Amino acid sequence: MLKIIRARLQQGHRTAPYPRVAPTMPDRFHGRPRLDPARCAALNADFGAVCPAAAWTRGADGGWTLDMGRCIFCGACATAAPEGAVVFTRDYELAAGRREDLTVRDAAPAKKEIVLRNEIRRIFGRSLKLRQVSAGGCNACEADTNVLTTPHFDLGRFGIQFVASPRHADGLLITGPVTRNMELALRKTWDATPAPKLVIAVGACAISGGLFAEGPETLAGAASVLPVDLFIPGCPPHPYTILDGLLRLIGRM
Repeated sequence: MLKIIRARLQQGHRTAPYPRVAPTMPDRFHGRPRLDPARCAALNADFGAVCPAAAWTRGADGGWTLDMGRCIFCGACATAAPEGAVVFTRDYELAAGRREDLTVRDAAPAKKEIVLRNEIRRIFGRSLKLRQVSAGGCNACEADTNVLTTPHFDLGRFGIQFVASPRHADGLLITGPVTRNMELALRKTWDATPAPKLVIAVGACAISGGLFAEGPETLAGAASVLPVDLFIPGCPPHPYTILDGLLRLIGRM
């Protein structure tokens, strides 16, 4: 017993002070992109081809728009564009409640408020149980979701927990592009979840299909099957990006 107590004293407090203290993201972290409209307007029509996820679209006015729901944050566009045209900041607060709020077109993209149905926020604001469904994911988003249960992040201190059965859940947290082989299983899991309930799409695959969006054996993400209440972009999203989205969803920030 004395050895255990001594070890605990030596280890100290392991849980991060977030959200009281904002985390410091590493220099190589690719967060919310910032675009320079003037420089982007000068990009040629072939610029979008540099993106492996087809996240860039060009408008009739010649301006470019980046879809964070498809973006895998590889940085290839920032390398190909003139200096300063595309910059990936270290802003990790990327989650949005509406799919259209994931588009970036200007130099100062605003973090959108996540609006949840009042009765769901009232019920789940202090206790949220989620059933995680890997609908064909590569395990990257799953790993960054699972790490939230470790002592460093300690998801349970916010009243959020992952459960083994959809019958014990308040909603589904979906990763992966939703393969056709997983579509029926996902629908059955949703049907087994008691109402009121919500859906959270984590990662580019779950939001839009990601790199597999045009594949014959995949669907276009969770929203092609179920109504989604929260979109958390990334490939994979950083654990702090996921945690920020969950806390803003239930009004705990």
